[in-house]
Amino acid sequence: MTLSKFYLFFILSGISLAAQGQVTVKGQIVDGENDDPLLFAQVALFEAGSENTITYTQSDEQGHFSLDTKKGTYDIKVYLLGYENKKISSLNLKADKDLGLIPLTSEGKQLDEVLVQSSTIPMRTDVEGLVITPEQNLANVGGTLLDILRNTPSISVSEDGSISMRGSSGTNILINGRNSSLSQNLDQIPASAIEQIKVINNPNARYDAEAEGGVINIILKRGEDMGTHGGAELTYGTRNRLNTGARFNHTTTKYNVYAGYNYRDWKNRGERTVFRELYEDNELLNQRTEGNERQQTHSMNYGGDYYFGNNIISYQGVYNSGLQRETNTLYSRMEDSQTDELILQYIRENQESETDDVFDNALIYERTFDDKSRELKVSLNNSYQNQYKTQNISIYRDASELLPENLNGQEKALTDEKRYITVVQADYVHPVNEKVKLEMGLKSTLRKFDNDYKYYQLDSENDFVENPEISNRFLYKDQIHAGYFIYSRTGKKWDFTLGTRAEYTHVEGYLFNTDDLNVHDYINLFPSVQTLYKVNEENIFKFTYSRRIDRPTAWRLNPFPDITDSLSVRRGNPNLQPEMINSLELGHMVNWEKASLTTNLFYRHVDGVLDYITTVENGISYQQPMNLNTAQAYGVEFIGMWDISAWWNVNGSVSMFQSKVDGSNIGEEFVSKGFSWNSKITTDFSLPYALTLQLVGDYESPEIEAQGRDYARYSMDATLLKNFMEDRLSVSVSVRDLFNTRTFGGYNQSSSFYQEFERNWESRIALVSARYNF
Repeated sequence: MTLSKFYLFFILSGISLAAQGQVTVKGQIVDGENDDPLLFAQVALFEAGSENTITYTQSDEQGHFSLDTKKGTYDIKVYLLGYENKKISSLNLKADKDLGLIPLTSEGKQLDEVLVQSSTIPMRTDVEGLVITPEQNLANVGGTLLDILRNTPSISVSEDGSISMRGSSGTNILINGRNSSLSQNLDQIPASAIEQIKVINNPNARYDAEAEGGVINIILKRGEDMGTHGGAELTYGTRNRLNTGARFNHTTTKYNVYAGYNYRDWKNRGERTVFRELYEDNELLNQRTEGNERQQTHSMNYGGDYYFGNNIISYQGVYNSGLQRETNTLYSRMEDSQTDELILQYIRENQESETDDVFDNALIYERTFDDKSRELKVSLNNSYQNQYKTQNISIYRDASELLPENLNGQEKALTDEKRYITVVQADYVHPVNEKVKLEMGLKSTLRKFDNDYKYYQLDSENDFVENPEISNRFLYKDQIHAGYFIYSRTGKKWDFTLGTRAEYTHVEGYLFNTDDLNVHDYINLFPSVQTLYKVNEENIFKFTYSRRIDRPTAWRLNPFPDITDSLSVRRGNPNLQPEMINSLELGHMVNWEKASLTTNLFYRHVDGVLDYITTVENGISYQQPMNLNTAQAYGVEFIGMWDISAWWNVNGSVSMFQSKVDGSNIGEEFVSKGFSWNSKITTDFSLPYALTLQLVGDYESPEIEAQGRDYARYSMDATLLKNFMEDRLSVSVSVRDLFNTRTFGGYNQSSSFYQEFERNWESRIALVSARYNF
């Protein structure tokens, strides 16, 4: 139905009602346990005994609703997520009628649905981890998924965008619960497109066993409220940064369609420095890289749901297209530490352009049952990414200035990378009785990553000639076939879930240049345990255990070197084996009237831990991943939420943990241990003139690596928000990294060298944003 026909329908309906005698039915939707009003409940009026919708609405902030119709006999149905559907049958409306209180019954809360939460802050905790609602955190306005994760407890984001949880860099990032190529480009997913983020520190057998740190599930917006809704936003910031987008959805009792578009034009610049000393060779190396970049991204997500009988068929699609341009100028100078004699100096200017296209499509079938706790879901997902990069490199040997007359070398590189991911999955939940539930499922994931890298050098005849010793093509394939079974039992005091997941893995890594094929096959079992003890309504204890795996990624396996910097080379290792992880967590959740506190004690043991080891050969440092013996981490985490007053609330977390890395299989110098802690605090103030001020503070202490430490990182963001037009329009002004302190740095050290690095990227950014919802 077009929009014009939609409006015409209601105009004609209004005329008809006036002619036939209009009546009004109203009521108040409340929680059946405490009579608290329930807002946003969907109330629909049907012809009696049929599925033909007459009209619908939703309850307001006090739970009230009102529907106008002609005299007759109707069925009324009430829907609200987290509650059982309510039906009032054969209601004879001869005059206006007030139904009074309509109580809804909360759905039976299973183990993974017990929440400790506060209504005014952007996160809540449950037995598995955290649930984040990005729109309630003002610091995310105009940002991307990476900005949200930077403000999320338990999560750290490094300088290159990689994610770690509680000190572990192995995380499984899902999009709408599925593996997707979108997870390779988190900085291209706008914050405004994200509905919710689930951070699962200790996942059960329902989830892939992949990932040491846990699972991060990104839920994109789809639109579920009945009626027609939408919104638009515009963000403009320093250095002409721009982020704009719009979204729309239309939902009835029969179908739901939605679409969203976002355009992002982001500019940045910064500097990276490296200092290295080789003890035996008496060499001191100082490097400085000046960089600037511009990233333009178009993002679209779209889809729909169709409801027929007890069936739902859904399609979910995402398309991202990005163009990134970078210029990095590297200044290098090497001296003799004893004589200060100049050994070498050069400048390397790299002009890089990268296009990135990602398609993600999913077809989902769901079967609903009269018993709401019974579920069947089958999905087919296909994801494709095409990334093409060109690099034009100018070299100025024996020069300290970037002058045309000093140019004496040119190189060029082309990278064509394609990623294919196909996932087929079926999940079934069967309630045996009111207390016992069985879950089972099958999943197959097929991935192929094809990286073709060509490297050219300018010869004496001014022709670019390919260098076969550097050019390489690496093809990575894997298949992971899994099945799981979970037994859950819930009681008055105790809930527990026991699960086992079996995974068969087949991995192939083929290097075309050398005709080398590496094949790995292995089968693993991954048990999981989750228990919950409810002392009373305010206090809950939990215990979780899981065994997991962290498989080496394709680029870690590719043995060919990355020589962006000829003095610091990164290369992969085709002989890497997966990490095996055992993880335990003991927690306590307490919920007061205006506050809550979650305390988690955690322990993680990793066999075959993967870490980057730096070695120096002939004055060149090589960084390569290797399997070390073990790694251990244990600590405590506090997550608190407090509505201090009507005008002030605060939420945040503090994590403290001791880490130990044992790399004695490589050398005794690769054994390291240390204490680390981090904290993230968000506080909101309601100010006069309906203004809201939000401050977000972040601190991460130095953290150990096998050969050194990362330095401490800390920053603060500030946002001021004003709402207009009954909260449909909001305008905000924000400054990220208010004190310009967000830097990345660290050092590596062995018996033969010391290396230190620091990166200062432009992180203090001022933004003005406007958002309108209808």
